[in-house]
Amino acid sequence: MGTASRMPRASREKSRPSFFWPVAAVVAPLISLLFKLEIEGADKLPREGAYVLAPNHYSEADPLVVALAVWKAGRAPRFMAKESLFRVPVLGWILRGTGMVPVARSSSASSARQTLELSRALVADGRGVIVYPEGSLTREPDLWPMRGKTGAVRLALAGGIPVIPMAHWGAQQILPRYGKLRLWPLRRPVKVVFGDPVDLGRFAGEPTQSAQLVAATDVVMADIAGLLSHLRGTPAPPARWNPSDHGQRETGRLES
Repeated sequence: MGTASRMPRASREKSRPSFFWPVAAVVAPLISLLFKLEIEGADKLPREGAYVLAPNHYSEADPLVVALAVWKAGRAPRFMAKESLFRVPVLGWILRGTGMVPVARSSSASSARQTLELSRALVADGRGVIVYPEGSLTREPDLWPMRGKTGAVRLALAGGIPVIPMAHWGAQQILPRYGKLRLWPLRRPVKVVFGDPVDLGRFAGEPTQSAQLVAATDVVMADIAGLLSHLRGTPAPPARWNPSDHGQRETGRLES
């Protein structure tokens, strides 16, 4: 996997939220005090147009890692966020101003309609969005990716948008899963790798079929696990961890 240098400013996104870039200019150096990123494959992130970025998720701090890596690769890091958060005073203003994407929790029919509308909007605006396919911090004991949810591939297949797998490793040294923040020493190394777009061509014909969505999600999760295996230097488990098989809830803190 090759290493790509940071993009020149002139080739960054043409359509920039006016509020996002001033915020990023202040926040990115602060985040860099915590993490010293080593990025591979930044050239795999599309330089323009829509995409869905699918990273692994094992620390409450890793959204900062993902956001900084995407920013360094020349794109605006936009995450999906619960629609209710956009109605919170101040927070909602910040989320809207930085171009975050609201997602409603609703019935399956309206959810499917919203996915299609959001996908069309991403294509029309040429924007990318970051979606954690696991939905929450992994329950896998050794922090490997667990079973994914279908939201990322739903969004991608609805609009013919590429899914870019991403893996990172090292954020657990700063903030262990459900642990306490460790600020010292500063600039701990965190490795990041972007992968090639996931080949979902064989699933494009029936993007609303549940079995197809699950199978496509499994392909995405396998690619993420493979990238993480590269970073960690050890083979990933052959199958993804399924919380329900181990009596675990898929959301909320893990029981000790």
